[in-house]
Formats: sequence, structure tokens, C-alpha cells
Amino acid sequence: MARARALLAASDGASNAAIARSLHRHVDTVRAWRKRLAAEGMATLAERPRPLGRPRFTVEDRLKVIAAATATPPGADATWSHRLLAGHLAELGISASQIGRILSGTDLKPHLVRGWLTRPADPEFFDKAAEVCALYRTCPPGAVVLSIDEKTGITARSRKHPDQPGGPGRRTRREFEYVRHGTVSIIAALNVHSGQVLTETITRNDSDAFIRFLRLLDSAIAAGQDIHLVMDNGSSHTSKKSRAWLAAHPRFNVHHTPKHASWLNQVEIFFSTLTRRILRRGQFTSQDELAEKIDEFVLAYDQTDAKPRSADVVWK
Repeated sequence: MARARALLAASDGASNAAIARSLHRHVDTVRAWRKRLAAEGMATLAERPRPLGRPRFTVEDRLKVIAAATATPPGADATWSHRLLAGHLAELGISASQIGRILSGTDLKPHLVRGWLTRPADPEFFDKAAEVCALYRTCPPGAVVLSIDEKTGITARSRKHPDQPGGPGRRTRREFEYVRHGTVSIIAALNVHSGQVLTETITRNDSDAFIRFLRLLDSAIAAGQDIHLVMDNGSSHTSKKSRAWLAAHPRFNVHHTPKHASWLNQVEIFFSTLTRRILRRGQFTSQDELAEKIDEFVLAYDQTDAKPRSADVVWK
């Protein structure tokens, strides 16, 4: 006990300053202990009862904070901040920082929003998903499985000033302002079992563009092979014109991903690779330059990145 040691040292003639240094206490604390010893004797060594102190904010006050934070803010504000909550609950006399501590203690973050999608019940969801996955696992004999989708609105843009290259301990610096040069849209088919990709630039994402791409596939794939198409339920894929063309070409077998499950479409993996390696940090001064860079990337991808499981199916 620090007080006992302090008083023993004082009885041996040690100074207040020396006792404070040895016990790592303030000299005023040692002085107060010695005064208490002179006034109270050995009772100085006993702990004094400490007042518990009434919490400034009651449980009801905290519940009011939580109730307000989980309700819609009045007026024009779309979301709460700690400052707005403090003003809304001014009768409590609570500060924005205290509101932050209360909300933190309940893991309540009214400024954050997590998106989600209400998906209509699809009684065929698992059947459709299983059908697509079965095609991915095993290519039907004498056939090719193609995953098809469009990537629209790819922006061709360049920075107003050149980048400053990075170095040890320094990231590459990029000018914030940029110039837009229009957009490019593409349609792509990923050969699931060879890894190769075929793309075409389109001016509109409609049935006519989709059918033109289907004709390209029809001419690019050997006549003796059936073609299994995995695609989502986009309007260009399910339009009356597209369905009529597919019905007239029976070697095309269509497999739609379940509604709101286009993530099952493996061509999205290629689009992600394209975005990371070309689009995200690339600079393009025109739509033509962007389209050309995409074509160059696809050619290089087919030669170096595509990892075929079998060499039986290739583009002509």
C-alpha cells in the first residue's frame, strides 16, 4: 500500500519530495497523507468511501438517443449526424460527442447504409442455377459453352495533366480533373472451357446489336458444334426479335441465369479483369483509342491469360 510505505518513510525522516519520487506520486499527495495521519492517526490507512455519483444521463435519455437515431430525420436532412441529433435532442442538454459514445456503445451507425435487393421468389432459382453450374463443370460432347453479356458506358477520359510516377515511399500521383471523350460499349462471349474471349464494340445495347453478335458467333464456331449460351434476362436477350432468331437457329441452346443472379455469368470475371488492368487507370483521348485498347487487350488475353482445359474448342 502506497500510503503505508509513505508514512513509514516519513517516520524515518524522509522528505515529502523524496517520498513522492520513490512512490511516483505528486508531492501534494504525500503532504495530504501526512496531514491526515496527524489528524486521524492509523485511520489514515483505511479506504474512505467514495461517492458513486449519479450518471448525468439516465437510461431513458439514452433510449431517446437510440430512438431518434433509428428514425427518419425531420425536415430536409436525409441522414443523421451527431451534431444534428444533439440539436434535435436539445432538451436533454447532450453533446454531439456524448451522442457518439452512446451510439458507439450500441454499435449503431445511422450514417451508414448497406444496400440490398428484394428478389421476387423464383421457384426455378435452384434448378436454373444447377443447370448453369452443370454446364460450367462439364461441356456437353461436340458443343461449346459461351457466357455472354454486355459492358456498357465505358468512359473514355484523360487527365488534364500527366501523372507523377511513384517511387520508394511515394505513391503515383494523379491529377483529379479529367476530360471526357465519350463512352464505348462492348458485348463479349467467354468460352467457359477454353478461357478465350470474343468481343465486339456496339453502338446500342438492343436486339439488333445482340443478333449481329450471334451471327458473328455462328460464323466463328465450326458448323458441327452445338452452342450453349449462358446469359442474363436483359431486354436485348429476351426480346421477341432475339427469341425468334434463336428459334430459327436450333444449334443455339439458351440457358438464362435466374433473375437477379447475373453473378452466375462467368463473363463477369473477364469484365472485372478488364476493369482492373485497363480501364481503371488507363487514359484514353478518344472513343476510338479506348475501343482499340480493349481489342488489343482481348487479343493478348486470349494468347497469354486464357487457360484452356481442353484444346478441342477454339475460335476459327
